[in-house]
Amino acid sequence: MKEKTKKQNKASIGGQAVIEGVMMRGKRVMATAVRDPEGKIQIESERLDTEKQKKISRMPFLRGIVSFVSSLKDGNRVLMRSADVASGDDEQPTKAEQWLREKHKIHLGDILNWVSIVLGIGLAIVIFIWLPQWLTGFLPKHIFDKTSVGLEGLWFNLTEGGIRLGIFILYILVMSLIPSLRRVFMCHGAEHKTISCFEKGEELTVENVKKCSRVHDRCGTTFLFLVMIVSILVFSLANVAVARWLYTDNNKVNGLIRIVFKLLMLPIVAGVSYEILRLLSKTKNKFFLIFKAPGLLLQRLTTKEPEDGMIECAITAFNTVMEMEANPEIPERVFATAGKMSLLLKNTKKRFATAGIEEDEAEWIFALTLNMPKSSVGTEEYILRTAEAKKIIAIVDERLTGRPLWYIIGDADFYGYKIKVDERVLIPRPETEELASLVIGAVEDGQSVLDLCTGSGAIAIAVYNELKKQGKNVKMTAVDISEDALTLAKENAENNGADITFVRSDLFKRLRGRFDVIVSNPPYIPTAEIDKLQTEVRDFEPRLALDGGADGLEIYRKIAGEASKYLNREGTLIMEVGEGEAEAVVRMFKNASYSMIIKDFNGVNRYVKVVM
Repeated sequence: MKEKTKKQNKASIGGQAVIEGVMMRGKRVMATAVRDPEGKIQIESERLDTEKQKKISRMPFLRGIVSFVSSLKDGNRVLMRSADVASGDDEQPTKAEQWLREKHKIHLGDILNWVSIVLGIGLAIVIFIWLPQWLTGFLPKHIFDKTSVGLEGLWFNLTEGGIRLGIFILYILVMSLIPSLRRVFMCHGAEHKTISCFEKGEELTVENVKKCSRVHDRCGTTFLFLVMIVSILVFSLANVAVARWLYTDNNKVNGLIRIVFKLLMLPIVAGVSYEILRLLSKTKNKFFLIFKAPGLLLQRLTTKEPEDGMIECAITAFNTVMEMEANPEIPERVFATAGKMSLLLKNTKKRFATAGIEEDEAEWIFALTLNMPKSSVGTEEYILRTAEAKKIIAIVDERLTGRPLWYIIGDADFYGYKIKVDERVLIPRPETEELASLVIGAVEDGQSVLDLCTGSGAIAIAVYNELKKQGKNVKMTAVDISEDALTLAKENAENNGADITFVRSDLFKRLRGRFDVIVSNPPYIPTAEIDKLQTEVRDFEPRLALDGGADGLEIYRKIAGEASKYLNREGTLIMEVGEGEAEAVVRMFKNASYSMIIKDFNGVNRYVKVVM
């Protein structure tokens, strides 16, 4: 039996080689993957204006013009962006760069991008329009006459086109000899091989891609070759047709007219060339091979066999386009390079919104990384250095795994004190600062205070230091069942200059003596509710510090049963409780001389104060 042929895929994705990477462009998404000096593949992706594309894609010839201009603009931009990533350049800005950044909020890279476009266009005009035209000045006038409307004029223009084609081929040959550009040609090969591998129905792996051809029907090189051929015909016929109306007796003026005329004809050339390329790429008929062959042969010069790392970049870019086109919810990404803070901030907020993370966290990341007030983030233009952008993106990527921001940062602010936090302890919440305030207001000079379930030690540290500022001397003891939590709490106390006695104990079990004030923020989440919590809480914060038993009140019952034995006469107990638990907790203290429920800043019954 005949072996079944593999399913062929139809790819609407094209690409472009960039510095140490590949850009892939689909109908609605463009993605670039570049390997940085550290060996990591960085990705930048963006969604394209599909509505505008749909209208233009139905207009023959016009779509070719738009595609040509778009490729020139976007191609140069991604090339410059890839160079920033590949170089990893993060030198201190010069005084001129600093002045542009601070006074005019201008990034030198933006200026260089536009300068490179202008210079690139200028160089192309000189090499491919002016130079062939200048060389025709050496042709014998009795055979070649540029002003003639007859055969002499036609031969002149055809010869000039042939010279232009020769210069184009020579230009590519010279470029392929430059080591840095040879690597770009290798990336070009990786791009073609990856698209060919997909079209063959093969899985996109390095080994499979390496077996595929590095020439492709839809290549930009073939398009440029067609542009050269079509320009010869269009320029020749058009020049002959209008020669009698355009040219004067002044050769210099005639030369300028010819250059301007050719530039005006370029859109027509691009439009016709694009339509021819589309037709040729859709047919496998051997008859049309004669038209394809020159462009395919030229690709042998503009593509080289790629390294494995280049193929990995091409596969990454291709897969990114496919995934983003399949899922509109996947946010855009940007390279970790120097540039405007506003662009990276906007991108970060988009990524967070898609993941259900508060935008506020994005601003905190920028503020903490750049050591600026959070209020300044997004309100003033700041030019990021590469190292700053990399640090921010690394934090963002880790945050998107679900790990809480403050674990990633390594510390959190609590009552103005820097508290180190990680997976050993809960992250202090803003409402717990109000609990600390209630305790500070309840303690007198010379009294003793106990912090039950201290965790990171945040409450004990804030209470001790704030009372010390008021000139009150207190004896502070902090208790937790977790040895790991106590280790971190001791470190925090030392870092914040708080004299606290730490005891490992399951609530009161290993304590001796009595206290004037007891404060506690115990676990109060019902066991069944923990798995319904946000990912960052459920999967990262210690379950021991969350689980309050079947109804969330298990620890409060234990405290209510033992507190009177450890409180001095008229001693005060202040606790934070879960939403909807306050009244049930108050009822546990039947022998209390006084009890009250206090609301938090959101109007929730959050604290219970009991006087024994």
